Formats: sequence, C-alpha cells, structure tokens
Amino acid sequence: MLSVLILVPLIGAALIGFSPSGINGKFARGVALVFASIAFLWTIILAIQFHPGQITQQFAESLPWIDVLGLNYNLGIDGLSLPLLVLNGLLTCIAIYSSDESLQRPKFYYSLILLLSAGVTGAFLAQDLLLFFLFYELELIPLYLLIAIWGGEKRGYAATKFLIYTAVSGILILASFLGMVWLSGSSSFALATLNPTTLPLATQLLLLAGILVGFGIKIPLVPFHTWLPDAHVEASTPISVLLAGVLLKLGTYGLLRFGMNLLPEAWAYVAPWLATWAVVSVLYGASCAIAQTDMKKMVAYSSIGHMGYVLLAAAASTPLSVLGAVMQMISHGLISAMLFLLVGVVYKKAGSRDLEVLQGLLNPERGMPVIGSLIVVGVMASAGIPGMLGFISEFIVFRGSFPVFPVQTLLSMIGTGLTAVYFLILLNRAFFGRLSAQVTNLPRVYWSDRGPAAILAVLIVIFGIQPGWLARWTEPTITAMVNSQNVVVAVSLDKAMGTRD
Repeated sequence: MLSVLILVPLIGAALIGFSPSGINGKFARGVALVFASIAFLWTIILAIQFHPGQITQQFAESLPWIDVLGLNYNLGIDGLSLPLLVLNGLLTCIAIYSSDESLQRPKFYYSLILLLSAGVTGAFLAQDLLLFFLFYELELIPLYLLIAIWGGEKRGYAATKFLIYTAVSGILILASFLGMVWLSGSSSFALATLNPTTLPLATQLLLLAGILVGFGIKIPLVPFHTWLPDAHVEASTPISVLLAGVLLKLGTYGLLRFGMNLLPEAWAYVAPWLATWAVVSVLYGASCAIAQTDMKKMVAYSSIGHMGYVLLAAAASTPLSVLGAVMQMISHGLISAMLFLLVGVVYKKAGSRDLEVLQGLLNPERGMPVIGSLIVVGVMASAGIPGMLGFISEFIVFRGSFPVFPVQTLLSMIGTGLTAVYFLILLNRAFFGRLSAQVTNLPRVYWSDRGPAAILAVLIVIFGIQPGWLARWTEPTITAMVNSQNVVVAVSLDKAMGTRD
C-alpha cells in the first residue's frame, strides 16, 4: 500500500516527461494534477485506516534489496510521519494547481515536481537509514533544477548555493548513518534492528554532531540558513510553497527520528545547548524579518524563526513538547504555504513585492481586498492569535518546554511578539492607506488565484479550533518515543552513578 504513494508520482512524471512534444502547458498541468491528487487521496485513505493507538509501524513493507550493503526496502507509517505525508500530498496538489499555464518547458517542470514529491514521500516512509538517505538525495536535483530554470534573475546563484549547502548536509548525514551501523556492529541499516545506544557517549556525541549540522542545514538553523532567503526569493511561487511547506520539514523530521530517537543519551547531554541554539535561531530570524522590504524575503526569514520552535521542543524532549514540535511543523507548513501563495498573487498582479512601492492594496474598489483579507488571516495565524493553528502549536511547544528550559522558553516567546511586529509592518505598508500611484489599474484577481490560499486558511482555522483532530494521530507515537528515550537516559545515568560509587 505504501509503495503506491511513491510509484504514482513516479509514473506520472514518466508519462508527462515522455509524452509527445506538442502537448501544451494546460494539458501537462492537468495530467500532473491527476497523479498528484491520486497520491493525496491515497494518503487520506491510509489516514482513515490508521490506528492511532498502535505505536509500531503500520502498513509495513519489507523487501530485500542489496544484501551485501545491508540495504532493504523497508517502509512504514507511524504518528510522526503520517501528518507530514498528508501535508506533502496536499501542498503538491496546490503547487501544481498554482503553476502558470504559460510557463516554458511544462513537461519537464511538472515531471520534476512529481519526482520531488516522490522523493519527499519516500523519505517520510523509509524505515532504513540508507533508504532514507537515497530518498533525501533524490529530492535535491529536482528542486535545484526547478529553481535554476524557472526562478528569478539570480536563479543560478540561488540554485547553486542551495545545491552546495544541501550536498554538505547529505555528506554529514550519510557519515553519521554509516558510523551508527558500522560502530554498533549492526548487519543492516534497518531502524528496527539498529541500537547505537550501546556506543560510548563520546562516539554518540560525534555521530549526533553530524546529524545536528546535517539536518540543521536543511531546517535551516542559524548560521546555516543563508541559502534559504536566496532560494525563496528566486524560486517561483509554487516552488516556494513546496520548499517552505514540506522540504524544510525533512530537517526537523530527521532530528526527531534519527537524532532524538536513536541517540537519546547524547541528545540529553547536549539538550541545553540545543535549546540555546533554538533561541538564537528564533530571535535572529525574527530580527532579520523586521529589516526586510521584500515581502517574500520577510516570509522566508520568518520560517527560520518558526523552525527554531521545533528545535526548542525537541531539546526539551517531553511528550507535550515533542507533540508541539510535530504540530508546529504542520502549522508552519500550512501558514507559510498560504503566505507564499498570497505574496505570489500580489507580485503577479502588482508587479512588485517591495514594501516601499506597495500601499493601499486593501482598497475595496481598485485594490485586492480579498487577497489582503486572506493575508490578514495568515499573519494572525503566524503571530499566534488564539483560534488559529499557529497559536495552539506554539502554546503546546512553550507549555511542554518551560518545565525543562524556562529561560530559553521565555526568550523564544519573544519571537512570537516579534512575529507580530514584522507582519504588522507588512500589513501597514502594503495594504493600508491610499493605493500607491505605482500600482494603479491592477488586473482582476480571480477565484482561481484565491482558492488555494482560501483552502489553507480554512484548515488553519479548523485545526486551530479543534487541534485534537490533528493531535490524536501523533500523540501515542510521540509519548512512546519520548518514554523510551527517558528510559535509556535513566539507565545510562544509573550506570554512571554506579561507576562512580
């Protein structure tokens, strides 16, 4: 059942890529949307059949692949990966639907998006370290090409920078994975049989360092963040939706699955430093966002700050904080995708994203009042206004982290206030006041432009009012994961105390 989620977009990519050269962009988009929708509906079917109370991997598939390397085709779903799979399916459909019908080389473009979706899906499903790495690297080339070919004026620079950073990320992650398997004496890369907790603490810390930096680049965390604003600014709107909404979550997912879960003793040892690192990322990202005049770059820097909340929650490693981390990933995926879509519409219709040029876009007669209203909803959600998903996810993160790291949690809460500051600057400059002379006679905005963002807005409000509908899928898995980690740490401490005695 799980292989279908990977095979459907791969088949769609192949059919579009090898179709006759005469097909137009509209037809290619329609075919891509059909295959993406099938994959998304299949994730919904799996979610309906998923048993939240079962903490082991569900719908598991296992096939031998390359025995000499210890590589097997192991797939599975649990409460950590299921919400991210659904998010990936939804945003892939939205990205394809939001793509311009008149773009150049449409067959190649839509094939790359489907290939990207297959890679991300495989990474979330993989229950084998080496298989995860293969899927993790699979998404690298499609995203590079999507930025380099269909990006803005400096697309070559942004795409190359992304490629270099992500390649370094992959090298560090692979080195840590290989170290876990070889040093622990395991015969395969399967997560079910791997037990690196038997390694000395110094070795675990070295392996964890590679994982932290590798996935820290992907998230991204300060100071490994500089590729992200460039990539977002130069990428087209649909690619920014996928980049912020899904691809960054590979980093946070990797920290939870392979850092906190596999190396709990080392994780507990460095947790105070991780919490401090989270504070730096939160405050630095928010401060940089305040200084921006480009709407898209402002939203990009906000991602750096909001991903810092996930690291804070993971560092605290309480059942409540890690549940908050997963909900924050989903919350950020929906909110950032919505904001990038709306900023893209503003740029398409007004011809600018510069806050020094835009003004009065909420004008009910000649502006974009519906788009402006949706941006207000997105801003409120990102700033943590009650009744929206952004509020409840951040509240759970702070509530779960405060007993462990009270100072770092309080400092991170300042980031929520700064989020309100920079987004109020955006609203005040671009949407309130008189309509500026530079953006008069705006083209009409159709519901096809507003629809994807409106769908995301509805989901943000629904899950904000009823967060239990989202949390119920994840909570049992997270609780079992954290309790297992605490047992390992307690045993290690007992051994250390016994040695001293």
